[in-house]
Amino acid sequence: MAGLIADPLRAARMILALRRQGIRDDGVLSALETVDRAAFVDPQLEAVANEDVVLPIACGQSIPRPLITAKLLQALDIPPDNAQRVLLVGAGSGYMVALLSQLCRHVYGVERYKTLAQATALRLEALGVSNVTIRHGDGLLGLPEHGPFDRILLTGSLTTIPAVLIEQLSRSGRLVGIVSGSGGQLMLRAYSDRKIAFEDVFHGGLGALVPGLSQSL
Repeated sequence: MAGLIADPLRAARMILALRRQGIRDDGVLSALETVDRAAFVDPQLEAVANEDVVLPIACGQSIPRPLITAKLLQALDIPPDNAQRVLLVGAGSGYMVALLSQLCRHVYGVERYKTLAQATALRLEALGVSNVTIRHGDGLLGLPEHGPFDRILLTGSLTTIPAVLIEQLSRSGRLVGIVSGSGGQLMLRAYSDRKIAFEDVFHGGLGALVPGLSQSL
């Protein structure tokens, strides 16, 4: 997976910045240090790929700031045994998929934009990331044929979490997502036993997850 390796100096600066901002999970930090964010965006954005900024990708979508990416991954609380099976709702350009591939046994990424799903599958194959499956579909329905999942991560915000996703968690599974309400965005952790925990106000500015498939892209 040599194509994944980030520039060591730039990656080190990013990791130091994330540590100063409260990211402590060594597995998450190692994945962020290893996976080159620049490999998942337009080459013209390479110079700012390791900055704490949102990066645009195809179909009007974007990659969140590294701090937000790190917070979402840290909230999953993935054990260090690399035995987890993870569902990612919103595969995007494949960056979050690649990060999770460093932490888990297998990652299932679902993307509503066919253009993105196809390009992401090809990109990850070219980079040598083999423990992933990319599907074009409605991620808010999950992938029941591949469940149950140990972790489910939503890469956008919702007003409510679909029960069908909770039902696809394993016995000790956890779902992490962002819930938008009148008070702003809150990070949510939902468990297979229907327990729900809310974190503080989330200042990630994540866009809303849209149900269904894109009809044009």
